[in-house]
Amino acid sequence: MGTKNRNGQARTMTHTTTNEIWVFGDLRTRQLLDWSLKVLVKAAGLAGETGDRVVMFSLTPAETNLLTVSEDDACAIQGTVEDQAIAWGANVVYLFENDRFSAPTPHLFADALTPVFKERSPRLVLFPLTDFGRDLAARTAAAARAGLMADCVELKPGEEGSVVGLCPAWGGEIMAEITYAPGHGTGFATVQPHGATGEKDPRNRGRVERVALADVPEAKGIRLVSSRPVPITADDIENARTVVVGGAGLGSMENFGQVRQLAAAVAGQVAATRPPVLDHWVAEDRLIGQTGKTVSPNLLISVGTSGAVQYTAGIMGSGTIVAINRDPSAPIFRLADIGVVADAATFLPLLTSRTRQAVMRRLADDMCADNPEPLGKSGFGEKIRVLRETQGWSKEHLAEATGQTPEFIADVESGDISPPVAFILRLSSAYGVDPGTFLRGEEKERIRDQRTQAYVNRTRNYSYETLTSGAEHDHLRAFMVTIEPHHDHKPVAYKHEGEEFIFVMEGELEFTLGSQVHALKKGESIHFHSNTPHKLKSLSAEVTRCLVILYTI
Repeated sequence: MGTKNRNGQARTMTHTTTNEIWVFGDLRTRQLLDWSLKVLVKAAGLAGETGDRVVMFSLTPAETNLLTVSEDDACAIQGTVEDQAIAWGANVVYLFENDRFSAPTPHLFADALTPVFKERSPRLVLFPLTDFGRDLAARTAAAARAGLMADCVELKPGEEGSVVGLCPAWGGEIMAEITYAPGHGTGFATVQPHGATGEKDPRNRGRVERVALADVPEAKGIRLVSSRPVPITADDIENARTVVVGGAGLGSMENFGQVRQLAAAVAGQVAATRPPVLDHWVAEDRLIGQTGKTVSPNLLISVGTSGAVQYTAGIMGSGTIVAINRDPSAPIFRLADIGVVADAATFLPLLTSRTRQAVMRRLADDMCADNPEPLGKSGFGEKIRVLRETQGWSKEHLAEATGQTPEFIADVESGDISPPVAFILRLSSAYGVDPGTFLRGEEKERIRDQRTQAYVNRTRNYSYETLTSGAEHDHLRAFMVTIEPHHDHKPVAYKHEGEEFIFVMEGELEFTLGSQVHALKKGESIHFHSNTPHKLKSLSAEVTRCLVILYTI
């Protein structure tokens, strides 16, 4: 910004600022506050060379007591917010208070901060590199008619009191040095939190100042209808043993979903290069490289990444690197221990499927061996639960895959029922493992014997006698079913392919088909399609006996 003198020559206007570097403390979540503290560490490092004071500022509702936060509170970190900020290098902590700050929005914070920055004139204001931080920094910089250094990886002192920001440009292809010179008013910058180095010192001393902001302007044309907190995952890619990285070569958000599936199959963490982050395929905290996080897993699978220097700088400490790219000349192959030249969209589903089968087979073998380690000592139901959770499946998902109901799965896992052979076969098919891996030797023998036995105890309160011995693999089979009295019986819902006919021989039967409940007395019957969930319960004080005929496809 400038004016002209009497001779028409341009001259530069000088704006006086204080020797303070301010850092925005984002109190919306614990993790966001942690990122603010990391930016604070970078500010403290810069101030150590420039001689500036470091200020952390936050906007909070009036009369908020940050000293007594609950475990679920966004700011429930070790020690108070003020103590943490001072321990990490803040000389001053400003808590700007107004009840309207209970519903934070960038436009509200910008309107509130603009007069504060104008009055106090800090030399530099830093914001964590988040969507909220970007928005707030742009609004406040525009209001101050000031420049904005965006996406700074590093800040360092320049010549004649200037500050130099190292920032990615041209889509991360180059790193540009942007200089903010003194005398041009308050400078603004968004700063990458990761990569901060410093030591926390609880002996540091600083002051805390609460400032009431009485005249926060009303928003024009913007109204907050509702808000809800979105939990931020605690997954830490920086300490993960396995990381799967997706790059621009995946081509779409749908294809990037295959990266998530592969990561789940190998119990790893999802990460990305800059293009997927910019396209919002994945959150910013998943970015790897000079402008993101640095990882050193035992195994790193890099999918659809070219191998640009900005990215590879963040993975150099990895153990084994597997690269998947359709371009055989991609630079990533020079770094990889294992290279696969293939189209990721085609190759990943196959790799994920085979990986899941291998993982589940190994886990099932370990759990179900004749002489197992601790997991193998658990019951069949516990094995099913662990395998299901390892696969990342819900009870509903497993029920659909095995042709049963979520209630049935819950009863199997709790040990309330002993599942039939058909369920074990479907279970093994769903997980891609041999059915025998689920059973110990004696259990395998018992299952084999059941194929020829006429009487099988199916649940604690439910048994059947096979009337068509030797027809186990035929379409039509008949059973005499005995159900214990109602006061002892816990009904279990089943479903399977085909049709079913039930005739009550003795007692009284409560038959539930889907959501419909039928009471059948002696001599009454019902015919239905058995792919609808159904369950039986005795209504008699004595046992109820039924003839059941099944026709399966």
